[in-house]
Amino acid sequence: QVHLVESGGGLVQAGDSLRLSCAASGGTFSRYYMGWFRQAPGKERQFVAAISWSGGSTYYADSVKGRFTISRDNGKNTVSLQMNSLKPDDTAVYYCAATVVPGKYDTWGQGTQVTVSS
Repeated sequence: QVHLVESGGGLVQAGDSLRLSCAASGGTFSRYYMGWFRQAPGKERQFVAAISWSGGSTYYADSVKGRFTISRDNGKNTVSLQMNSLKPDDTAVYYCAATVVPGKYDTWGQGTQVTVSS
């Protein structure tokens, strides 16, 4: 089973950009649909973005569409989330997730904190 480790979180100001990365190990990365989720304090975890096995298809939550971009590098076993025009509402712990069945994520990273100040 693949193991996921996120990095790149931090404290930024509204309007800034941040790039999250997720490194995968222990599995055949190209077999996995990859996604990013986030969980703000007191709220349920919510979908942010997903990318298909080859990277040919991407999906976004309405709240981040046009500001965030998900990408993957199957040669380096990584998936990234470029976040632009960040807002205080984007503050959350961001999780990388993997699945071989689209939509049924069963492997999660430990999360990385993103804090956006106003």
